[in-house]
Amino acid sequence: MLALTDPHEAYRVSEVDARLSGAGTAALVTFCLAQVIQGLGCAVAAHERAHWAVRSKWLTRALTALTALEMGVDREAPLADALLQIYGAARRALLDSAVAFDPAALETIRSDFRDILAALSAQG
Repeated sequence: MLALTDPHEAYRVSEVDARLSGAGTAALVTFCLAQVIQGLGCAVAAHERAHWAVRSKWLTRALTALTALEMGVDREAPLADALLQIYGAARRALLDSAVAFDPAALETIRSDFRDILAALSAQG
């Protein structure tokens, strides 16, 4: 199966699999936050270069990581509602950008996720 994919993508997938195998909750959350941040940044960069397929790929990657974050929220935790609200708003903006790309909105979301990642990193 890997022979049918881009070698760089195959390497990235195997690297991700290795990083996530046996990772704890905090590591998984950190990874997903970083993927959202990277995906949004790369989507904006691809948009600036008029690389629409690449932009779509990075938006999809960011959306996948965001979905994992949403699914992993402990609904009983004190910050659950706030996290779900942030993640939901980010999801809507990403989906809206698939139709009408808004780099400024995505940069704002990216900044918010950087803040969340920094706060999480400071905790632990």
